Amino acid sequence: MVNRYRGEVALMVEGRALPMRLTLGALAELEDAFSVENLPALGERFAAGRLSARDITRILSAGLRGAGGTLAVDEVASLSFDDGLNGAIAAAIALLDATFAPAGQGAETRPPSPPAA
Repeated sequence: MVNRYRGEVALMVEGRALPMRLTLGALAELEDAFSVENLPALGERFAAGRLSARDITRILSAGLRGAGGTLAVDEVASLSFDDGLNGAIAAAIALLDATFAPAGQGAETRPPSPPAA
């Protein structure tokens, strides 16, 4: 079960809701993975809307570990996401919104929406 007040969102995998949260440690991991110097630069990179499949996998992996999971990036890449690629992209966007959007608001600039089915 996810706790929205803690910034958690669910990643749906084979009918199971896996909690994700971007803690400071998870954000530091993403800063390193994306070679940025600080949190504003990380947020700007995500808001630019040019996320690759590798980026989505890194974001999901960091979020899962931030919520206490133990899956590595390559393990996350091999998961069977509910709704396939669209489900993975939607979960990554929800996680970024929960982390970077102002409290109680949606983000003004967002990463790309999942492709239409």
